[in-house]
Amino acid sequence: MSRLRRVAAILFFALVVRPVLMIATGLRVIGRERLPLSGPAVVAANHNSHLDVVALMSLFPLRLLHRVRPVAAADHFLKPGFVGWMARTLLNIIPIDRSGCGADAAIAPVCQALHANAIVIMFPEGTRGEPEVMARFRRGTSLLAKAFRDTPFVPVYLHGLGKSLPRGEWRFVPFAAEVHIGRSRSDATGTGRPMAEQLQDDVVAIAARLPRAGFVD
Repeated sequence: MSRLRRVAAILFFALVVRPVLMIATGLRVIGRERLPLSGPAVVAANHNSHLDVVALMSLFPLRLLHRVRPVAAADHFLKPGFVGWMARTLLNIIPIDRSGCGADAAIAPVCQALHANAIVIMFPEGTRGEPEVMARFRRGTSLLAKAFRDTPFVPVYLHGLGKSLPRGEWRFVPFAAEVHIGRSRSDATGTGRPMAEQLQDDVVAIAARLPRAGFVD
């Protein structure tokens, strides 16, 4: 990431993202001390809104933004136009191919980012769901955990952002939002179960304590 892009990202998050999220959602963070501050690391969260990415990135110190890289669909975020420019320039996304090239090929760019000590943000459901409803986590995190056995995977539950900017909508609605950060786990110290299942259980357990979330197959 070039110096100019780093400065642009810092200004964007400092002057736009953080103030807007705080004023419009009162973004509340529980477990902030569990957020990884160095890589390689993976942050795995449920996904209801385009706001999810910027909300998670806004939690990191501004000086680390260039190392925080969200995974995003290449077919959507590499298109010409403002959204594509913002994704590439300000968010520094890791574009992945969703055209059916195979799981190993799809996660190859993520592996490259982890080898470069990035803090990767992933949404294991694969796409945005209905507000406050979670779908089953796909196996991408399981494949990564096998390749990076000592890398911490941090489960995160996001609540409220799906109501502020739900799927298919571009009209922002102020709504209280929360980020709950769970304890990290790694394949080296895991239970032997696929990482995707463990992270899914972690996020569901966090959500269950709030009694506001749904879960579907």
